[in-house]
Amino acid sequence: MADLATRQPLLHLARSRLRLRLRPGQTGVVIAGLVLLVAVAGSLLAPLVWPLDQSAVALDQTRLAPSWAHLAGTDDLGRDVAHRAVYGLRVSLLVGAVAALVATVLGGVVGGIAGTLGGRVDRILMRIVDTIAAMPHLLLGIFIVAMLRPSLGAVIASVGLTHWLSTARIVRSELLSLRTRPFIDAAISGGAGRLRVLTRHLLPHVLPRLALATTLMIPHAVWHETALSFLGLGLPPHLASLGNMINDGQGSLLTGAWWASLAPGAVIVVVTLAIAVLAARWRDRLDPRVRAELHL
Repeated sequence: MADLATRQPLLHLARSRLRLRLRPGQTGVVIAGLVLLVAVAGSLLAPLVWPLDQSAVALDQTRLAPSWAHLAGTDDLGRDVAHRAVYGLRVSLLVGAVAALVATVLGGVVGGIAGTLGGRVDRILMRIVDTIAAMPHLLLGIFIVAMLRPSLGAVIASVGLTHWLSTARIVRSELLSLRTRPFIDAAISGGAGRLRVLTRHLLPHVLPRLALATTLMIPHAVWHETALSFLGLGLPPHLASLGNMINDGQGSLLTGAWWASLAPGAVIVVVTLAIAVLAARWRDRLDPRVRAELHL
């Protein structure tokens, strides 16, 4: 009994220290999850709950400051900034998710071929990757949009075709590392062919990393889409897009209407930070060393 009474304060102290160490990270993950849930749900349900006429203007309500009637104010054409920011976020999330998926598939195929075949094929593919990586992403994206003409599909193609390089390198390095593991040698010694080794032993280890790379790519794709729209190479100017809204609002800054650019900019920062926090937590869970520390 005395021994148990002596251990209880030590156990309580250890648990309290562990709780204090993990609580900030857990709180940030919960907040980020709630922010992302509200953002996704709001952007998906907006057409049903809060319809928007993209071509409507109200010239008698231009540049109104934030109020209960207009939570984020109005722009130069009298359009509600908060209302349009919701639809702009809808476009940004769509572009980010689809472009990240395109980049993941393309990068996964190239990295998978390079890491599985190796040798001359690996060297040729990696030299192609290095050559494309040497080009500025934004300039290459502008070139792709100019070839396809500005549209939603052109923006998705531009972001997807310029962001697959890192995924290809991740998949290749992961496959090259796995090929040296003892269980791969055992499978080959047991008569498993190259296709079976790839599908039964390599892909199950690579897919979680690939999914994480896709998630980490979404915020970058959102920022890239915003930059293209800000430059006038995204959606048509009358359609709600976070980049279009920031571009339209920069002229209002000189007149003191700061809210026209603040709302879409804040939406981009908050949502992309929420995705980054969740992805970082997921990355920590995939790392065996961090996972071991979390279970101490």
